[in-house]
Amino acid sequence: MTQPLLIGLAGLGVLVFLIAIRMPIAYAMILVGGVGVTLLNGPAIFMSQLKTLAYGQFSVYDLSVVPMFVLMGALATRAGLSQDLFRAANAWLGWLRGGTAMAAIAACAGFGSVCGSSLATASTMGRVALPELARYRYSGALATGTLAAGGVLGILIPPSVVLVIYAVIVEANIVTMFMAALVPGLIAVVFFIVTIAIYVLLRPDAGPRGSAGDRAEFLAATKGIVPVLVIFGLVIGGIYAGLYNPTPAAAVGVFLVAVFGFFRGKLDRAGVTGSLLETAGTTGMIYLILLGAEMLKIFMSRAGVPQATAEWMAHSGLAPMTILLLLLLALVVLGCLMDSLSMILLVIPFFWPVLVEVNGGLYQTADAAGFGLSTEDLKIWFGILALIVVELGLITPPVGMNVFVISSMAKDTPMSETFKGVMPFFAAELVRVALLVAFPMITLWLPKVLGG
Repeated sequence: MTQPLLIGLAGLGVLVFLIAIRMPIAYAMILVGGVGVTLLNGPAIFMSQLKTLAYGQFSVYDLSVVPMFVLMGALATRAGLSQDLFRAANAWLGWLRGGTAMAAIAACAGFGSVCGSSLATASTMGRVALPELARYRYSGALATGTLAAGGVLGILIPPSVVLVIYAVIVEANIVTMFMAALVPGLIAVVFFIVTIAIYVLLRPDAGPRGSAGDRAEFLAATKGIVPVLVIFGLVIGGIYAGLYNPTPAAAVGVFLVAVFGFFRGKLDRAGVTGSLLETAGTTGMIYLILLGAEMLKIFMSRAGVPQATAEWMAHSGLAPMTILLLLLLALVVLGCLMDSLSMILLVIPFFWPVLVEVNGGLYQTADAAGFGLSTEDLKIWFGILALIVVELGLITPPVGMNVFVISSMAKDTPMSETFKGVMPFFAAELVRVALLVAFPMITLWLPKVLGG
């Protein structure tokens, strides 16, 4: 083992230690990356990097979509879209046994289509749906488990900030990634609703039927989802149709959400100011993590850690699918310990070269080796799988961040009950992952049909 490789492995150990003692991950990556490059190449090289690295990283046009989608989500929260979505979904489904919980899942999916954040989706829909679930006497486990699981829909159903970041890391087409995410996202919605149906079939007292409203109430509630359909159609539909790229699409979304909020009287000057400040803080955090990840990637690349890992995996004798499953399992475990964005930025630079090597090399285009996919198709397929399993960590004991968010709102439900309630959804997610692993065309179908 060479000295640079030993330094690189030591750097990984230090990084894990810093994260364990709760140093912010951006600072931990910057520190390890900077010290590592200094040890390998000297302080002059490190100082030279600092002159241009931040500008080179942040001036990538594709990243301009990040603050726009963050702002759209912040405005949507303040504009009351979440209440309208839940009211409409409850009008359609609430009369079923477990219907209000099903409505919460549908509303989480709808809000995720204009938000793009799992934690924001969980917290926003938690505030809206928990009182209704309590009013209909849903069990604490089912109510909180449903909302914690529903939050994970925020990251996959387009638009998704984390999906944009993944696309930038592996140099994939953002539009194609958005296309690929739609079908797996809709499958998750269906699976979650079926999970609730099975849950209340086995435990009828956990999810009582709601009352069916009259025709006027039903129509009024249904009209509430029209703005969301219009926004989603113009933003995501416009991207799919090739009318504009993601950044102008996000600008269209911001404009439409703001107009809707002002028209409804839910958005005022203070709301806009709060949204802008929230966007600035969130975007600054994302960009700082991006800078840290780039510095760490440079250090690890010069130390030869990704190359050595890829070579070792490729010659380990393990089947390509076994290697993929091991990487996905690692993502689930690590996803319990940190947020999804940090996880994607930290591990994808290590995992992606491994998959490329196992698949037959960077320039393989024929369906002849590895997973039987071209490198471009592998980017899409693995990206969707990675996002799903990383988000799975948000509802995995003992540190499921979505569970903590919902438990902080449901004071009368012990966290242990929330973890019990989330387990059926965890099982449904495992079925979805297995389905997507076994049949890659589920993920690749829509991009191929739309020519992405």
